[in-house]
Amino acid sequence: MVQEMNILGIETSCDETSASVVTDSMKVLSNIVLSQDEIHSPYGGIVPELASRNHIISINFILEECLKRAGIKMKDIDLISVTQGPGLIGSLLVGLSFAKGLAYTLEKPLVPVDHLEAHIHSAFIENRDVPFPALALLVSGGHTSLYLMRKKMDYMVLGRTRDDAAGEALDKIAKFLDIGYPGGPVIEKLSQGGKTKEFDFALPKMTDQSLDFSFSGFKTAALRYIKKNNLNRKSPRLKDFLASFEHSVVSALISHLKKAALKHFPESLILCGGVARNKRLREHFTALAEEKGLCSFMPSPEFCTDNAAMVASLALEKYKQGEKGKLALDLNAYARSPY
Repeated sequence: MVQEMNILGIETSCDETSASVVTDSMKVLSNIVLSQDEIHSPYGGIVPELASRNHIISINFILEECLKRAGIKMKDIDLISVTQGPGLIGSLLVGLSFAKGLAYTLEKPLVPVDHLEAHIHSAFIENRDVPFPALALLVSGGHTSLYLMRKKMDYMVLGRTRDDAAGEALDKIAKFLDIGYPGGPVIEKLSQGGKTKEFDFALPKMTDQSLDFSFSGFKTAALRYIKKNNLNRKSPRLKDFLASFEHSVVSALISHLKKAALKHFPESLILCGGVARNKRLREHFTALAEEKGLCSFMPSPEFCTDNAAMVASLALEKYKQGEKGKLALDLNAYARSPY
């Protein structure tokens, strides 16, 4: 019987501390994610210094729990993977330094991965046979991007946000209304049953006809409505306002995806990133795929947010394609995406 490889993934790009063990048959043995929402909630957003400090405090415990739940020991790990960027530089360096220390001590190969590539690859954890070409819509707190994939590991950027990301816009409105953090899940919960057409938000149009996204106009219009109508957490119209705002953000995302589908003729659509947990977005995404007769793929909610399983699974794919990993002690983190 052939022994399966065990790939350890480490993710600390923002405010989640995560470790995961994935086998070379893409079986997730464990995927531990420690959120810092409670720590950052009083500030209405992520405080980078607090995030990196708490990664330092938590990362060793998270690794131990990850190995315990996977039912293996550190000596059973064959390959180590870690997020190299983009993200908060302090947070990234905690995970990267930790992974380099493990790789050096255990003499194991180390494969660094890109955070955005890992989000896209999260759709492949549970779906092995995605038809290509595929369009991938990545929506998170820090990134909103659209990619054309002609095959696995082949990413062509079709559009990216020019200002606020979709998740960032949701967070900022929630912070302004003082209704809680993170904004996306709070708005989704409070908007249930609200009227989506009660407040009008015009979809942004790019003068150069590109597939880039822009959500600053949504945010500005939302703030204007809030002030004009004296909206607050106790307002009877709050539910309708939040439903209208969330619906408009989703409509903008789906509109761009639809335009890209008409132009590039994909075989399938992929939705990923933290905001991909949003029920309204998932419903509209599925409806578009059905309308166009395309296959659609979304990670389970546990694999949408920042997690180490997507890191390990991407490292496995890179390993299969020839990147055997090496211990490069000068390996550094990068804050901005090369895409």
